Amino acid sequence: MELMYLPTIESPADLRKIPVDELPILAKEIRHVISEQVKESGGHLAPNLGVVELTIALHYVFDFSHDRLLFDVGHQCYTHKLLTGRFPMLSKLRQRGGMSGFPNPDESPFDLFAVGHAGTSISTSVGMARGDTLSGEAFDPESNQQGRRVVALVGDGSIVNGVAMEGLNNAGTLKRQFLVVLNDNGMSIAKPQGAISAYFDHIRVGTTYRSLKQTAKNVMEKLPGGSILGDLSHRMTEMMKDAISADSWFEHFGLLSVGPIDGHDLPSLISALIEVKDVDHPLLLHVHTTKGKGFAYAEDDATAFHSPKPFEVVLDKVKVRKGGRSFTAAFADAMTDLMSRDDRIVVATAAMPDGTGVDKLLEKFPKRVWDAGICESHTFDMLAGMAKTGLKPFFAVYSTFLQRAFDQAFQEGALQGLPVRLCLDRAGVVGGDGPVHHGFCDIALLRVFPNAVIMAAIDEPTLHAALTFMSGYESGLSAVRYPRDSVLHQDGSCEEFVLGKAHQIRKVHNPELAILGYGVPTMHALEVAQRFEGSYAIDVYDARFAKPVDGDLLEHLLANDIPIITVEDHSITGGFGAALLEEASNRKLDSSLITRLALPDRWIGHGSRPEQLNEAGIDADGIARCVAQILASRPTSIPTIEQPTITG
Repeated sequence: MELMYLPTIESPADLRKIPVDELPILAKEIRHVISEQVKESGGHLAPNLGVVELTIALHYVFDFSHDRLLFDVGHQCYTHKLLTGRFPMLSKLRQRGGMSGFPNPDESPFDLFAVGHAGTSISTSVGMARGDTLSGEAFDPESNQQGRRVVALVGDGSIVNGVAMEGLNNAGTLKRQFLVVLNDNGMSIAKPQGAISAYFDHIRVGTTYRSLKQTAKNVMEKLPGGSILGDLSHRMTEMMKDAISADSWFEHFGLLSVGPIDGHDLPSLISALIEVKDVDHPLLLHVHTTKGKGFAYAEDDATAFHSPKPFEVVLDKVKVRKGGRSFTAAFADAMTDLMSRDDRIVVATAAMPDGTGVDKLLEKFPKRVWDAGICESHTFDMLAGMAKTGLKPFFAVYSTFLQRAFDQAFQEGALQGLPVRLCLDRAGVVGGDGPVHHGFCDIALLRVFPNAVIMAAIDEPTLHAALTFMSGYESGLSAVRYPRDSVLHQDGSCEEFVLGKAHQIRKVHNPELAILGYGVPTMHALEVAQRFEGSYAIDVYDARFAKPVDGDLLEHLLANDIPIITVEDHSITGGFGAALLEEASNRKLDSSLITRLALPDRWIGHGSRPEQLNEAGIDADGIARCVAQILASRPTSIPTIEQPTITG
């Protein structure tokens, strides 16, 4: 496709030079380049295709070099990035040196927050609105027409999130311009009401309508019994609005509401935004869009094309470039086996049935499996309630989203001693989604809870064994973590998990060093030990547990003067290695022989997962460098090679 307009746009100022009747051409170009790039790199396809016209209209009407635009979740930001000078970066979408798949302030001043979690845009927008008001920078139609306007974009799936509800509740107290744009692409919060609704919206947001309401109220209050008459008038007005507009629900939060309008009709969108742009009152604009718009396969199956892997279309059929079998698939099969044998097991996820493998469980066990929507806190508490009734609840959730239910894990889970079981997908670094989705702190969060048990899987058999252990653990919260990665070993037996005990997977005579791997990096450690065979004698252990750690093994190794390397795909702060150091301190052991390899105490950017593991020094090459550095001074050493600094 020949591009006419998109290559000419270096900023939204260039966008506003294009005639309105030509903007559909630009929209078509944007859909084309996004679809073609996602075919190559993977990424969030359907969410971005659904908001092309809406994003164009927002940038056409507002000046976000000055005004504020805040995204919710952020996986719908590709068009925004293309309109703000980042078209040259698209060819390396989600890759090192290329465009992030989420808003990123390091990329552009047009990205105000790095976001990747749902429900946040309204609250952060309220904060910026209040900040601009206090600094005198807020837009005011009478006193400061050059001030900053604030726009929060939120989806119909995100707005039901508890944080979004809290934000709406507070937004209604603002005394200034504040616009929430609700992108409704599937939940049908309300249906268009036709000409009457449009007319009512027009007069309702107008200053004349609101000034007449205030004048009438003031007159009534001066009459005998005026307060009662005023209250009656207000109630009748609200009843009238309720009868005409299905969006009146938002007005109970103190926001005027407009819509729904067609989110793919650019002239109508631009007209509506111009009309509501300067309203000096919190307002919600309800926009209907089609997720995956313009790409037939995504329109037909928005779930499958929400965030697809690289794919190609051959003879009208979509072929996904497949890697190996994933941990997610292994989890689904293991849970199917367990649920078939134990009818007390129930499973829930929070809006991620496909991403966690729960979609397969929903099909097979529809009465014992739930998708609770983007409500991690609620989901945890719901499962805690089920545990209280004697069921065995499992929560399939991305590690990064578990953070949102920390309070519930504390109050309704751990404190009550209830056996809620956490299946933490996407643990560690996650590749193209980058820092907003890295599962780097789950061990640190959960390790503080008394009686909590925290495990990690290294392959499919250990994942099945860990889930089996969890199904029988009734003394409190338990968790198993596994990455967004292919399973290296799919078959074979696995010894049962024994609480707090590591499992030796490589044993040598007179070991010079022991590597205690936690999770998938254990497989890299095994590769390193085999790589050094004949030069160094290295034992390798699958640690299995970050809480409780295997203190007896630790004491045995240190008593025999055997250096220990711990390796994990978790932050070096508060992770497995830190737990081992604490155990050594508790046992009055010399911890100087313990060296920790983990994710560094800094942010790791988007790119491929192998690149991120390499950057962190927890792939095979990084572990090998550490081994050589530690053993270089020993009598059996090989020549020293240049080594990075290792945190001990």
